[in-house]
Amino acid sequence: MRGLILCLLAVAWPAAAREAGPVLATRQLAVAAHPLAAEAARDLLRLGGSAVDAAIAAALVLGVVEPQASGLGGGGFLLHWSAAHGQVTSYDGRETAPAAALPSRFLKPDGRPMAFPEAQTGGLSVGVPGLLRMLELAHRRHGRLPWPALFQPAIRLAEGGFPVPPRLAAALRAADRLERFGETHAAFLAADGSLVQSGGVLRNQPLAGVLRQLAAEGADALHAGPLAQRIAQAVGEAAVNPGDVTVADLAAYRAVAREPVCGGYRGYRVCGMGPPSSGGQVVLQMLALLQRFELGALAPDHPQAAHLFAEAGRLAYADRAAYLADPDFEAVPLAGLLARDYLAGRSALIEPLWALGQVPAGEPAGRRGHAPVLPEVEHGTTHLSVVDALGDAVALTASIEGPLGSYLGVGGFLLNNQLTDFAFEPQREGRPVANRVAAGKRPRSTMAPTLVLAPDGGLHAVVGSAGGARIGHYVAGAILALIDWRLDPAQALGRPHVGNRNGPTELEQATPAEALLAPLRTLGHDLRFVPMASGTHLIQRAREGWLGAADPRREGAAAGD
Repeated sequence: MRGLILCLLAVAWPAAAREAGPVLATRQLAVAAHPLAAEAARDLLRLGGSAVDAAIAAALVLGVVEPQASGLGGGGFLLHWSAAHGQVTSYDGRETAPAAALPSRFLKPDGRPMAFPEAQTGGLSVGVPGLLRMLELAHRRHGRLPWPALFQPAIRLAEGGFPVPPRLAAALRAADRLERFGETHAAFLAADGSLVQSGGVLRNQPLAGVLRQLAAEGADALHAGPLAQRIAQAVGEAAVNPGDVTVADLAAYRAVAREPVCGGYRGYRVCGMGPPSSGGQVVLQMLALLQRFELGALAPDHPQAAHLFAEAGRLAYADRAAYLADPDFEAVPLAGLLARDYLAGRSALIEPLWALGQVPAGEPAGRRGHAPVLPEVEHGTTHLSVVDALGDAVALTASIEGPLGSYLGVGGFLLNNQLTDFAFEPQREGRPVANRVAAGKRPRSTMAPTLVLAPDGGLHAVVGSAGGARIGHYVAGAILALIDWRLDPAQALGRPHVGNRNGPTELEQATPAEALLAPLRTLGHDLRFVPMASGTHLIQRAREGWLGAADPRREGAAAGD
């Protein structure tokens, strides 16, 4: 698995060297992880579609052209902004554990936890998919175009073919034992029987057929009937780690509309996704912890700015590890974690001239005695941002978790491995782990689709990212770049990454962040150079309309009018 991740990320930074400004649109704009997805969203907007319509079309296209990251077999979170009502709504399409799941799911017979690569592939890691149910719920409430119309761009690409992107080709090259997963392996073969190469044309007729069925019948076609039976059979009869997702599990899945979590930062209001995602908590805590420091007086690349940002991440991720989980199963002390007095006390721990080292979780009001766990590993994720002609907006982050998910394929799409986002050990030091496995439970995520509202109450920015447990850093960093340093979206996303998840401070390797090594070491940081291919996609309000930019580390693009 480590080799797969490094291979994927090795293609990332050379693209970041290009210097391109943001795209300006006067009416409507979409930014997504592939140009074909951004163009599909723009075309739906031109037809009079809403931001939700455009986001659904883009998400479906990404499932065709970026199948290693997201798709029908995964889940996601969506934030919607209604300009007319000044209201943020969040939707939870996170996968759930099957009814047969037990807390000991990822323990070996000797009681030790499985290694992540051992657990990822096969049926044991597959959660009940939730993406399509969530998109259907959002469309029912905010869509303007007919549901079948949203599927047409993805159907055309699946049938007619598309050039294989470099990241997909890299994922396939690095995938160990892919041949053991026959349906998946066959879906990515060229005419000569070899794996498709970057730039080669890939067609996916099985997926085109599934998309036609879903366009006609809705999400019920995925969660009941023959397709649901095929999913359950693929999971239960997997050659590696047979699992236990059933047709009944698929039929029982429900997407949920949840209250967003919001907080203030220098006169702006930042709204994100609450539990079972930790993304909103991490971003809001990091911003609140940094608010007492005059970051705007520092250059964006100043070592002191990097130090303070890393220390804020250290504290936020310590709380994340101890307290964040599915709120339908655990008492998550979210109000306590975001309380002003609590955050002021945590911020006071930050030393401007010295790194704290590993810190314990805080003691917010409403806490329970949970043991902390390490962050999950997650790299098969995508994000898209959309603003329509009425000023409504969508931030959508979707994922199948690891690159190529569980490696299991059905109907031309990949099934997720999101259950590996649960804690493998249900107890630690005699205390229950909040994010332990349970039947019907949603695993913790760090996906952080985010909306930033300006002091005048209007929409200021739409942002989110791929990048696994580091997503909180990427999103918080983008917001700081916009508000504190007044960078445009392209400049904000082109900055090298720094972060800390309550361990070593991480610097993005082979970037200008390497110049921070000596000054941060002087401040006491334990440092690591690591690949950090974020995949952040950002839209910001401008005087003339909207500015948008895609993360230069990936293959994304902005498209609008």
